[in-house]
Amino acid sequence: MKRTATATGVSVGWARQLRMGLIRSGGIRATAKPTRGGRRRENLSREEEVAFLASFIEKASAGGILIGSEIKQALDARLKRKTSLAATYNLLHRHGWRKLAPDKRHPKADVLAQDE
Repeated sequence: MKRTATATGVSVGWARQLRMGLIRSGGIRATAKPTRGGRRRENLSREEEVAFLASFIEKASAGGILIGSEIKQALDARLKRKTSLAATYNLLHRHGWRKLAPDKRHPKADVLAQDE
């Protein structure tokens, strides 16, 4: 077992667990067995998220400014419970949105020339 663990680059205990799992399954990996991953604690399905964001997309395409707290309030109303602001930003991130905020002034701006 020690040589097998060294050859595969795992610990002896893990090599033993892998061997026992292979023996129990009869040498066949169970492909139907569900694996970890996915959206186990989702607030809305992907389709529901797209439908929820549709009105905000219309506002953004018309040149409107979207504010995260407004989207959060709409999400809270939709879910009928409070969510975090991070959940709102994660929702926007999943759909390819990113936070853009205009700068207050250009870093190379000449304040004196602008005042004149």
